[in-house]
Amino acid sequence: MSIIKEHIIQPIKDCWSLIVGLKVTGKYFCKPLITVHYPREVIDDENLSTYGGHVELIGKPKDPAMPKCISCMMCVTNCPSKCLKLVKQKAPKLTPEQEAEKKRCEEAGEKFKKPKAPKNPAKFMYDYTLCSLCGTCIDNCPAKSLKFSNNMYWVATSRKEMNIDLLARLKEQATKLSASAPKTEAKPAAAEKEANMEVMAKSHFAFYTLVILAEP
Repeated sequence: MSIIKEHIIQPIKDCWSLIVGLKVTGKYFCKPLITVHYPREVIDDENLSTYGGHVELIGKPKDPAMPKCISCMMCVTNCPSKCLKLVKQKAPKLTPEQEAEKKRCEEAGEKFKKPKAPKNPAKFMYDYTLCSLCGTCIDNCPAKSLKFSNNMYWVATSRKEMNIDLLARLKEQATKLSASAPKTEAKPAAAEKEANMEVMAKSHFAFYTLVILAEP
């Protein structure tokens, strides 16, 4: 029985495993290639949007150079790799007018309202060599100010380059974005006024035409 199992049944199982593997190979062999011959070809934007690279900051809609970060330290606290370092901004120093107001409030027994520190961070460093790309910082950010970058072609030649200043990177991205945005030239005031007069004349002509046609 062992001879039959060894020389007949086992070879049949091995052949069946080979057939299953060839089926999978044949299925993908007939599909078009999804790899590209870099640098002659580059990845399309659709595939780049799904790529998760190093972590980076998200800017505010009205001011892309200013991060949405509120310095709550949730990302730093929850990071298992300890690859994020955030420094909060300090409250601004009191001006001479504020110092005088503070002294007056102390003498009058009133409460002086000190100026609050800005919420955006003073420094935000990210060590990519320690990051495990787990996404815990992104998931725990209440301000939704962190995301994975989609820069697939980013290259570093030393460990020092992989210690990224996220605030400087955000400002650099905002500068590139503003430089690539199409600039619309303002029309001269005289030309704009002339165009408005032309539109008004056409609308009046159309109105009077309808009135004449509507009369019995």
